[in-house]
Amino acid sequence: MKLNLNEMKNIKNISEVVTPAYDIETVKENTMKAPKWLHFGAGNIFRAYVGKMQQNLLNKGLENTGIIVAESFDTEIIDKVYKPHDNLTLSVILSKDGNFSTEVIASIVESLKADTDKDTLKEIVKAPTLQMISFTITEKGYNLKTPNGEYMKVIEEDFQNSPEEAKHIMSIVTNLLYVRFKAGATPISLVSMDNCAGNGDRVRTAVLDIAEHWVEKGYVEKEFLAYVSDEKKVAYPISMIDKITPRPAEVVKEHLEKLGFEDMNIVVTSKNTYTGAFVNAEAPEYFVVEDKFPNGRPELEKSEAGVYVTDRETVEKTERMKVTTCLNPLHTTLAVYGCLLNEKTIFDAVSNPYLNKLIKNIGYGEALKVVDDPKILSPKAFIDEVINERFANKFIPDQPERIATDTSQKVGIRFGETIKAYLASDELNVEDIRYIPLVYAGWFRYLLGIDDNGNERSISPDPMLEMLKEKMTGIEFGKPETYKGQLREILKNKMIFGVDLEEVGMADRVEKYFVEMLVGKDAVVNTLKKYLVN
Repeated sequence: MKLNLNEMKNIKNISEVVTPAYDIETVKENTMKAPKWLHFGAGNIFRAYVGKMQQNLLNKGLENTGIIVAESFDTEIIDKVYKPHDNLTLSVILSKDGNFSTEVIASIVESLKADTDKDTLKEIVKAPTLQMISFTITEKGYNLKTPNGEYMKVIEEDFQNSPEEAKHIMSIVTNLLYVRFKAGATPISLVSMDNCAGNGDRVRTAVLDIAEHWVEKGYVEKEFLAYVSDEKKVAYPISMIDKITPRPAEVVKEHLEKLGFEDMNIVVTSKNTYTGAFVNAEAPEYFVVEDKFPNGRPELEKSEAGVYVTDRETVEKTERMKVTTCLNPLHTTLAVYGCLLNEKTIFDAVSNPYLNKLIKNIGYGEALKVVDDPKILSPKAFIDEVINERFANKFIPDQPERIATDTSQKVGIRFGETIKAYLASDELNVEDIRYIPLVYAGWFRYLLGIDDNGNERSISPDPMLEMLKEKMTGIEFGKPETYKGQLREILKNKMIFGVDLEEVGMADRVEKYFVEMLVGKDAVVNTLKKYLVN
């Protein structure tokens, strides 16, 4: 039995699988006639969580249209996962007790490629019914500039060329907004659902920057810039999203095959995206979004999917709580050290007594002191759930390597904001921060590509990897004397860390920890033991 629309009658006979309570073909027809929701980023969190939000509303009769998704980065996903399965997804929720809850998600009714389906995308954005364009394109999808502060080559080209030839995702979206502007300038919201601080502000900054350059070149009218600048016309709500959706797992594939499904193979694209007909995810889920939708919106708060629609201040507090204190910094810590210590999963990493103590010291001991309570969620309870329930779920096959991806793009937010809060406090002293520098040192040690046993190991993709490795030239495992200050320039980089670590007095401590980790076999574990004794 294959996962496609023709097999839905047979799939409905499987008692262990929840199927849609609505007519899929009718929803698709409604959507293509009067689209309300376009999304960019066809990855796992979109399918497992965003798609589920809309599915729940459709099941309740609170919506009659689905979501159209477009992919701009890895279009193989469309060819190898979406199209063969008629855009259906099997969502498998992995509970800590070992139960697998399986559901067919059918709310995603069409899948497109941003580079080849331009005409279809234009027709969609012309529709006055379109309420929002949302994104799960990762933090780097909003960046127009390199870490050195210069515009990326692709952006320079987008500035010079016609908007119709746009290549960067933010340029493509800005051109679609121009199409909408010319078709009547109907209001719309651009909703980032990515894990980064002020995500909506990042979208706005990128769109306005591109629009300003196009005005200067004479490609678009000044009135278009006014349109995208007016939040009564084009709104950019901020949000916080949280649901762990790791790479598809073999054990889940086997579970689905036992239920009778075929073609459940795990797909690895040429861009190293791990995907498949199914998505496995944890049960906890949170989406907190600013209520800024000038053309209306779905009643997401009624989706029974952990959604809160609220004011900007509450979103900001919730996002900071999660990204800078309660989850993301702990995740990065486990990822970096999990790779060094060859822990196979995040569950294995959090089960390591030294890493468990390290994340508790960072979360409860250093970061929680400066968190701003959002009230809708308790920061202390959130960390408790993260450490004791979510990371400790052995059925979530999340790998440290996945979380370690793009670490250079994450540390500034995940740890830098806590450092800034200490610097701004009259009561706290940045000198008292002892465990965040231990994470920085561990990250640099990881970048050597040698584990704690002295064996070579892979390094996860990172846009700054080559630059970082070049700066660290000459540092050798087992020879601490080869460290001659190579990290100093990196440690001063505010683009990476959010602050100048030398300026704030933290660089010496990072270097000290790092050099101790160079000594030889087991030096990483021994360093952790030494500084986690209290």
